[in-house]
Amino acid sequence: MTKVRRALVSVHDTTGLAEFVRALQAMDVLVVAADDTIDHLREAGLDVQSVESVIGAPALVGGSAATTMHPQLSAALQWHGDTDAMGEQMGFDLVVVNLAPFERTSMRRDLRESDVLDAIDIEGPAILRAAARNFERVIVVADPEVYPLVLEELEATNGDPGYEARRLLASRAFDSTAHYELAVANWFSDAEDFPTYLLRDYVKMADLQHGENPHQRAAYYVEVGARRHLLSMVEQLGGEDLSFNNLADLNVARQVASDFSIPSCVIVKHGSPVGVAVSRGGGEAFDLAFRADEASSYGGVIALNRPVDVEAARVISQHKFDVLFAPGYDDDARSLFAEHAPDLRVLVDRERRTKSPGEKDMRRVIGGLLVQDHDLELEEREYMETMTATSPSEKQWGDLLFAYRVSRWVKSNAIVLAHDLVTVGIAGTHSSRHDGLEQALAKAGDKAKGAMLASDAFLGYDDAVELAIDAGIAGIIQPGGSDRDDEITALCDTAGIPMVFTHRRHFRH
Repeated sequence: MTKVRRALVSVHDTTGLAEFVRALQAMDVLVVAADDTIDHLREAGLDVQSVESVIGAPALVGGSAATTMHPQLSAALQWHGDTDAMGEQMGFDLVVVNLAPFERTSMRRDLRESDVLDAIDIEGPAILRAAARNFERVIVVADPEVYPLVLEELEATNGDPGYEARRLLASRAFDSTAHYELAVANWFSDAEDFPTYLLRDYVKMADLQHGENPHQRAAYYVEVGARRHLLSMVEQLGGEDLSFNNLADLNVARQVASDFSIPSCVIVKHGSPVGVAVSRGGGEAFDLAFRADEASSYGGVIALNRPVDVEAARVISQHKFDVLFAPGYDDDARSLFAEHAPDLRVLVDRERRTKSPGEKDMRRVIGGLLVQDHDLELEEREYMETMTATSPSEKQWGDLLFAYRVSRWVKSNAIVLAHDLVTVGIAGTHSSRHDGLEQALAKAGDKAKGAMLASDAFLGYDDAVELAIDAGIAGIIQPGGSDRDDEITALCDTAGIPMVFTHRRHFRH
């Protein structure tokens, strides 16, 4: 490892470059620049040498005629501190390179495919790799954000930051080239729904308070290039740092709330809704959702699709919740939370973009991923079929559709009981649908009488339907498709209650 004496600079992003080079020259570093970079630096009043003047030929060629880098430049990046003539004249101790903005270019709709192909950087990645591989002798800088840190290290160490700093910068350089190649490869494979190689790139957005349990460390990573993500355009107004479980529950809560266009509230605990309601306003919707299952709501995550006023804030702050997610809060509500619920993680949602229709649902398994389309399709009433002689009233239709929509977000086997657009009993994760129904009815108690029942998959046995009828359930909605559909329909006809088939299931394992 040697003191920095010569630097090669070739960038597309010129942010902070002139100031960085000026500081290098103040340290007696000879700066050699390539292509448009030299024009930018000279316009800033800096006297720098060109690559052409050093090696006698252009090192970087843009456009469709892009070539690999010049052999002499390659040798200069991979020198091992030799004292021969080549080493003395051509060795670079510092390389500053960032890559052509392929991602931004490839997202433009006004470009032809040939224009996007021309935007693929050939020499930049090669230069970064060569320099990073030789990091003990060449300091490599691939990100303008680290310019101040590099200068600070150079000044503090008399021009030689040492092994650890060099290796860290090399790691950032390889991160840069790996991300770039993924972006190019994914652009080529975009036409395939399930390509042979599933290449994804993630960047850390935040360290989390802890994982599923306090002894587990955790962080939140965002998929690079995603149209939106769980915390995109989300601001935390107060409360402690978010935990792994907070985000897992928020992922469900915000999706349930977004399923409804009228004011709604959902409370999620352990990855499944425990109370959901729609009403005339957000505050009333919260009150109804909370009363649907007060015990299970304790310490849960609340999501509303309407702003929170001071009256709703006053009610919410009287109970223990971990996270509150809403599109806005009035000033009095913010003040009230800060004073009376300082630990509540208050999140304001300003995201207005919708989910990309081509986005995939991925679940980690041992050594791999399960990948599928997201379950985004909501059945419309006109495509459902009433199987019984008795048809639902308009009020019953409202509760049936509401309950079925909620059931999509409850872990299977899912049973949802609803009355007056409020859940009165929710059960999931049972291996037996009969057991799940028993739990939902137990939670509902007397509220089961007159409620509508939704099941995320077919009710395959008549004993479950008999149990529901005996408890006073007034209507059933389910996908249908069981071998015993006729028997189940006959039971509902005898009881005089409607049963609707949606002809599509919504398992959520």
